[in-house]
Amino acid sequence: MSTSSSAERAAQVLSRPFTVGGLTVPNRLAMAPMTRMFSPDGVPGADVAAYYGRRAAAGVGLIITEGTYVEHPSAGLSDRVPRFYGEDALAGWADVVKQVHLAGGRIAPQIWHVGVSRPEGAPPVPEAPVLSPSGVGLDGGPAGRAMTQDDVDAVIAAFAEAAASAERIGFDGVELHGAHGYLIDQFLWSATNRRTDSYGGDPASRVRFAAELVAACRKAVSADFPIIFRTSQWKQDHYDVRMAETPQELEAMLTPLVEAGVDVFHSSTRRYWTPEFEGSDLNLAGWTKKLTGKSTITVGSVGLNQDFLPTFVPGSGSERAGVADIGNLLDRLERDEFDLVAIGRALLADPEWAAKVLSGRTQELLPYSKELLGTLR
Repeated sequence: MSTSSSAERAAQVLSRPFTVGGLTVPNRLAMAPMTRMFSPDGVPGADVAAYYGRRAAAGVGLIITEGTYVEHPSAGLSDRVPRFYGEDALAGWADVVKQVHLAGGRIAPQIWHVGVSRPEGAPPVPEAPVLSPSGVGLDGGPAGRAMTQDDVDAVIAAFAEAAASAERIGFDGVELHGAHGYLIDQFLWSATNRRTDSYGGDPASRVRFAAELVAACRKAVSADFPIIFRTSQWKQDHYDVRMAETPQELEAMLTPLVEAGVDVFHSSTRRYWTPEFEGSDLNLAGWTKKLTGKSTITVGSVGLNQDFLPTFVPGSGSERAGVADIGNLLDRLERDEFDLVAIGRALLADPEWAAKVLSGRTQELLPYSKELLGTLR
């Protein structure tokens, strides 16, 4: 295929609008959430607003923000990661929304509780306890305090309040971080959820916490305000584990979330082209869409030739990732395997990535280097 026809195909496939609930995204491109730690005292400033605004101005249809803490004392692990509570932080987020909307983009915050991944004594609330479903860490050893029913209720209420705040200050939707071994995912995963009450046991029981949390968020926002739910098989520092070994197990986890009010699933993988289960080339987003009928977002090394682990996690190896062709991605979008594509590190390397891809200037795309993590450009 010639360069011009390839560019035309990319523009045609990626430039289609996408609508869910009251949200219409101008194209199929999203910015993946990536923790940047440039918000002192948890407050996103003008530099953060400009950072997101640049990507929207260059054609990213939907910005999904970095993870931002709900108002619960045990939610966070750094005072440089943004909060999603307090007048100062919410005013900062309102400025971010304004910048993205002025640039023609849409935006959803990712709201987050880290659970047992929080080190003892970590800010922003050093005296807060480390909470977990069962007092078990991701490595299987003792860690944190098992959550009581009061803890469960408090966390669910904090997520619902954050979702309501997102709609109130002008966001276009909200994403709940249910992936990567953080609190919601710790309930979903059998290795960290060893509870013997109604929140533990088989997949339908392990998903109860997440489903109640989604339902509370659904009740707290308008009916047409989209709720996105992020899932993953892999967990932080445990990249080969699986929450669901079969499509049937995955369906058992996802169906209660659909019934609770999820509109879109954001299916996190390290490589978007990897088949999720034997006998099909569908990836996790593809299987999720097939099993639930809901719209999905795919993510995982889009536009790069090296997955995130060596290039994003300190001490993991390679510092760089080169530009990669997206022909396979377009093939999958054309057959509606998924609906939106989230781009991560490629957008850190090149704020103009979307504009260049949509206009056929792929020869101008910039490679990614780990040193970019130290800047907010």
